Amino acid sequence: MFCNTSAPGHSTFLLTGFPGLEASHHWVSIPINLICVVSILGNSIILFLIRTDPALHEPMYMFLSMLAASDLGLCASTFPTMVRLFWLGIRELPFDLCAAQMFFIHAFTYVESGVLLAMAFDRFIAIRDPLHYATILPHSAVAKVGVAVLVRAILLNLPAPILLRRLLFPQISVLSHCYCLHCDLVGLACSDTRINSSVGLVSILLSLGLDSALIMLSYALILRTVLSIASPGERIKALNTCVSHLCIVLIFYLPKLGLSVLHRVEKHSYPALAVLMANLHFLVPPFMNPVVYCIKSKQIRQGFLKRFQQKRVEAF
Repeated sequence: MFCNTSAPGHSTFLLTGFPGLEASHHWVSIPINLICVVSILGNSIILFLIRTDPALHEPMYMFLSMLAASDLGLCASTFPTMVRLFWLGIRELPFDLCAAQMFFIHAFTYVESGVLLAMAFDRFIAIRDPLHYATILPHSAVAKVGVAVLVRAILLNLPAPILLRRLLFPQISVLSHCYCLHCDLVGLACSDTRINSSVGLVSILLSLGLDSALIMLSYALILRTVLSIASPGERIKALNTCVSHLCIVLIFYLPKLGLSVLHRVEKHSYPALAVLMANLHFLVPPFMNPVVYCIKSKQIRQGFLKRFQQKRVEAF
């Protein structure tokens, strides 16, 4: 294939909005921008509550604070280019900025996946051995898990932008989304991308693939433990502690599965739908995670109401 290439690392990429709706981008982007703003506000509140309320300094809520931090990072990675495209009409993105955005999007996604896995095993330990829960998972162990998740995300994503710099791209390349993803960039390259594709595949298998398998394993262990409990009331109580986490796992993985199916089946027939799904699969988890935990977690609700009432008293 002939490509009018530029020097490695000097290409320009064009962001893509909603095909066929370019004249209405301002209106179409309003709900997306609202979701971003609510996501940032909701996750910031979760972080503030866990940081300031000693009653929430438990392993489950410490993992939730890591999840909220990764959601904020994901919003910060995707929101700027959406504003550039939908509100300012700026499509151009230089290679270095595109590669940096790609790194942070994938890194924060892997962090979120790793935290969801840690939360799954946290629920298993809490159900199987509630009396020694705090001993098995002290604050130091939770911190080490958080550091391990972050280091893994960085190490798995670091080769991708480095390897991309050796590829030749057309001087102007049109992206499939309003942000940069590894598979999108590799597909636009004019040179041999077998190494890049292999590295990307290994990265996904060692993160999302491994995490999803271990999450299913943890829930199999949880189910076996719950079925061994004699009292039906205690069984229901134990399962209720997993509802919030299970909802978040489904919210995280199902949009990715739906986007994957759509890309393989009807991407070209419904390009606007493909772009909408691509945006939602990054926007929905940060938006829904605080909502789910505020609805299902009594401690989070109580912490929020206590802070709200305290502010009202101070104001009066």
